[in-house]
Amino acid sequence: MTDERQEYVDEMVRRRGYVLDYHRVMAAHDLPVLKATDGLVSAAYLDQRLLDRRTKELLFILSLTVMRAERHHITSHIRVALRHGVSAQEILEAIEIALPEAGVVAFQHGFDVWREVVGAEGIDPSPGATDQEGRAN
Repeated sequence: MTDERQEYVDEMVRRRGYVLDYHRVMAAHDLPVLKATDGLVSAAYLDQRLLDRRTKELLFILSLTVMRAERHHITSHIRVALRHGVSAQEILEAIEIALPEAGVVAFQHGFDVWREVVGAEGIDPSPGATDQEGRAN
């Protein structure tokens, strides 16, 4: 049975491009339920239908951002999107859609994950931009 479980996890990685912690643990402890949930994910997400994989990844990144999912879950979809040719800028634009509907806190959660994955850096204020009390001039 262990070989079947390992093979299933390996196949998940090939199909999805990642596995989550719960996938690994479910494979070890309840493979039939993992297979059932994976079937739903395949039908809605992995199987080629009208939406292409790039679009589905952007939707996943946005929905996970809005739900404030765990960082590693958002990270995995950002990495898959990049491998499917989605640009860092396109991913940022998808995350920005969270702003009007879910607010700044949800946006910042996804933004921080995006920034870490793509290595985005910011622009520091010029030395004379603030006065001695830290206020903008």
